Amino acid sequence: MGAGPLLEGRIKQIFTASLSPLVRLLASAGLHPNTISLVGVLLSGTAGIMYSVGLFLPAALLVAASGICDSLDGLLARSSGKASSYGAFLDSTLDRVGEVLVFLGLAWFFSSGSSHYSQSPITVFFIILAIEGSFMVSYTRARAEALGISCMEGLMQRPERMVLIIGGSLLGSLAAIGVVAIQITIYCLAVLTNLTVVQRIIHTRNEMTRKSHPYPSNGKRDCQS
Repeated sequence: MGAGPLLEGRIKQIFTASLSPLVRLLASAGLHPNTISLVGVLLSGTAGIMYSVGLFLPAALLVAASGICDSLDGLLARSSGKASSYGAFLDSTLDRVGEVLVFLGLAWFFSSGSSHYSQSPITVFFIILAIEGSFMVSYTRARAEALGISCMEGLMQRPERMVLIIGGSLLGSLAAIGVVAIQITIYCLAVLTNLTVVQRIIHTRNEMTRKSHPYPSNGKRDCQS
């Protein structure tokens, strides 16, 4: 294992440990993990509203709070013995909804905008690409795992996407940089999420070749999501 994965694992351990007191508090209050998941998507929706009117700093803080909820629900589910397949399904589904709400807010800002300066059809185009890329990152993993292949490859998994958009939003709140920082962030998200999709496609193909993994018996290579 290289230094990168070791460092990432260590950061995750520290972050998880820092949330332990809050997890115990929520568990003692009898709060259900699904409630935390719902709070997370509400925070993302509120962040989307903030983005739509150009309030990038509160939007960044709300996205960060939503990310904390995304970690809390899983930790709470495991510590309280309430982990379930449905809970995992709901959490993953609401994560996608939350991402769309954030991107919708950005699309609104750059389509109608708070000022003529912020109107940018090309940025809206890249927002659509970023939405497509984010969904396909999740979809390619799900399809690979349905074929019995672990697929965690790529640069832009959900935590990395959240860190990038939070960082870009914080920079976007600075008057000297402003909207340009948000635009650069969107362009990076659009490119890197789709690059991650390509990485996962190649990884899955290589794994299937290595294992001589057959296609399903019905011979179909496509699948309805």
